[in-house]
Amino acid sequence: MEQYLEECAEVFLKDQGKLFDEPVAETIEEAKEFLEDCFAQVFENISEVRAYLDEEGMDVSGVSDEELADELEVFAISDGRYFVVEA
Repeated sequence: MEQYLEECAEVFLKDQGKLFDEPVAETIEEAKEFLEDCFAQVFENISEVRAYLDEEGMDVSGVSDEELADELEVFAISDGRYFVVEA
């Protein structure tokens, strides 16, 4: 995640409201720290996100890729990758 941390932090800072009622970070540095503290995971595509969430015990069998991408803890990166925040 280290190499993607800056971009993930930017996305998280902008979109954290979908996961939290109140901001947990107000700067890029705070967003980076939060993502590191919660062990956010970066995935190459939605299939990898699906496999990860399945392994974590989430029933994703009847969920479409679009619905999965819209899950509160799933954030899209501009190049097609995703990261998952475990809050």
